[in-house]
Amino acid sequence: MTVPNLATCIRLMDEYEMLTNIRHHSLVVAKVADALLTGLADESGLAPLADEKLVIAGALLHDIAKTPCLDNGCDHAARGAEICLRHGYPEIARIVKEHVILTEHDPGRYKNGLFTAGEIVYYADKRVRHAEVVSLEERLQYIISHYGNNDPQRHALIRENFERCREMEQALFSILPFSVDKLEHRVRFPQPPVGKEYDPWS
Repeated sequence: MTVPNLATCIRLMDEYEMLTNIRHHSLVVAKVADALLTGLADESGLAPLADEKLVIAGALLHDIAKTPCLDNGCDHAARGAEICLRHGYPEIARIVKEHVILTEHDPGRYKNGLFTAGEIVYYADKRVRHAEVVSLEERLQYIISHYGNNDPQRHALIRENFERCREMEQALFSILPFSVDKLEHRVRFPQPPVGKEYDPWS
């Protein structure tokens, strides 16, 4: 398994001209994912954890294609997976491809404390609106408002996806040593200075 390090992730963000706000979002998603992994590691007797480096790199690169797709309306998850494959990171590509909708949903496995790197990134992304940690309900309303296209069928699909995410959330927080509303307090991340452009990598 080949996983890009932080320097490589930043280089790819530069290469694909990731906007500052998307970088900031990606950084916070990575920190949320790290808080989840740390919490799971604190609990004894659990099955093997997802690889930390894979989770963090997947979180940092999950929106690698978001900036170019803003202009042409492409599927940023699929395009991002193609980018990662092109650079020789098939495991990251799988995470990026499924960060919006997972192809596999396994409540039985979740109840046993088994979460893949992709599932952790998927859930972490659902808890971050821009660069703010929010509830699933708040994130759901934002997604419907901004990407629902006033299409009831699309709204139903988005809600179905979030219902699966809620099921994952219930399993996660039945194991984690903190409650769902305390996740933000487990995440340490920088806040952008008011009125100034912010570079989270500085």
